Amino acid sequence: MIKRLAVIGVGLIGGSLARALRAADAVGEIIGCGRSIENLELALELGVIDDYARDPADAVADADMVFIAVPLGAIAGVFAQIKERLPAHAVVTDGGSVKGSVLVDAHRVFGRVPPWLVPGHPIAGTERSGVSSSFPELYQNRRVILTPVPETDPWAVARVRAMWEQVGSEVTEMSVKHHDEVLAATSHLPHMLAFCLVDRLARMQSHDDIFRYAAGGFRDFTRIASSSPEMWRDICLANADALSAMLGCFGDEIRELANTIDSADAEGLLALFERARASRERYVDGLEPSSGGESGMLG
Repeated sequence: MIKRLAVIGVGLIGGSLARALRAADAVGEIIGCGRSIENLELALELGVIDDYARDPADAVADADMVFIAVPLGAIAGVFAQIKERLPAHAVVTDGGSVKGSVLVDAHRVFGRVPPWLVPGHPIAGTERSGVSSSFPELYQNRRVILTPVPETDPWAVARVRAMWEQVGSEVTEMSVKHHDEVLAATSHLPHMLAFCLVDRLARMQSHDDIFRYAAGGFRDFTRIASSSPEMWRDICLANADALSAMLGCFGDEIRELANTIDSADAEGLLALFERARASRERYVDGLEPSSGGESGMLG
């Protein structure tokens, strides 16, 4: 049981964790904190939080668990604000999509990685934001990655692991570097592709017809381009090295595909598409590679 949870950033991610812990009867009191008084008032009205504070230092007073769910660029500021008020028994974790930058911020503010800090990342979310979009089932059957470092207290890791497991998540651990490389490939790169595709098509002369006749595949792929621009700006800057490397690799792949199409290499195209389909069915859908046949979808 978490006696007092402080949620810094009561939006989709922070609000959903608060709702989920309350639904699991795993938390006593929930204190919210954020920049928007309107959002905090709504969170209070919806029963997501029990009270709120405008200052993170006030929010963490007497808390035994602190969840930081603000954009990556704001985490250092939160660390600085809670530094002098954080109770000795409290554990702090976060939901940031890049873990290397969180450690850099910790060193900058505390001069080290404090033993009570457990960097974490729930692999969950939608393109919506704000507490009104939060829901208690967001983390059920979703993965949460923890990236403790040698300085991290095992007791703190155990408490954060237990918190996520209580809301139905599968918790795994990996190194900070590996996490940032994996997320650059599986999350950050797809978001960049969606943003760039929508932006490029919007600047074409015939963009009205392009968007008017967009089919389901286009809508599904570009849905994530509705995500928070502020959040994705911070992610790009925080994970620049790994993301730039992935963009470079994908650029090479696109150029190779363009050459294959330009040379009318039918066999090369078929081989690429079959490899990609088999890989997705195996690694994403958890299916055995299909034996062939049409998908029943029109492109």
